[in-house]
Amino acid sequence: MTQATTESNTPELAVGDFYYRPTGENTYRSTVHAQGAWNEHEQHMAPATGILVHAMEKFQPRADMRMARISLDIHGIIHGGEFEVRTRMIRPGKTIELIEGEMVSQGRTCIVARGWRLKTLDSTAVAASEDEPVVHPEELVTFDGMTPWPGGYIRGLEFRGADGHRPGKGVVWMRNDFEMVEGTETSDLVRLMGMVDTANGVAPRVAPGPGSWMFPNVDLQIHMHRAPEGQWLGIEAQQTYGADGIGLTSAVLHDLHGPFGRSEQILTVRPLPAM
Repeated sequence: MTQATTESNTPELAVGDFYYRPTGENTYRSTVHAQGAWNEHEQHMAPATGILVHAMEKFQPRADMRMARISLDIHGIIHGGEFEVRTRMIRPGKTIELIEGEMVSQGRTCIVARGWRLKTLDSTAVAASEDEPVVHPEELVTFDGMTPWPGGYIRGLEFRGADGHRPGKGVVWMRNDFEMVEGTETSDLVRLMGMVDTANGVAPRVAPGPGSWMFPNVDLQIHMHRAPEGQWLGIEAQQTYGADGIGLTSAVLHDLHGPFGRSEQILTVRPLPAM
């Protein structure tokens, strides 16, 4: 491996099989695999979501509860390099809990994540979903529609695409071989949540790049009616742009067992100057 940079606010250039290297009890340094697509000095929101879910999953865990909703608000630039994750209990309870994870970089909050944990029980007798399964990735060919996106995060994913993909709508499967944190086995929840934000880029209405438009999301909302499993994440995405500079990316989320939840991302839609 190459040597990591010494600047505390620069992404680590060492190439390993992980997105983040722990530097203390609650502090981390991002690697190039977490590098964003809009700015090379930023982290991508997808692995940033993963590290926050990792921290919340470890916070006062209970075997009789699981995460049902994760809500993330982006407060500013997600700087690459050193950062801290702070966790706390907001609303304790016997059957419902609300916890929070906050990412702090360069002395400023960049993401606040909140998770509702609900007590589990056997509801097999009434279990049902109106979302239909999609074709599994093993039956699909490699999807090259993500190649216009730069950054280390996108380069580290394997993609498979379904027929019928078009600007604004499509089904794309993805997976990665990285651990979220060096030296720590990544749970299925953390691995899959660490890719959900990619939904905003799998079926854009316009091609990214100079002279086109940018459409970064300012939040990410994830609702799960069951716990996801495995390494493959299927994103059945559709993207809408309004006429006043605001858009929305909506997605049904799948694992190999079928749909397990949904995600929403509100977008700020802005023109990009030509080079």
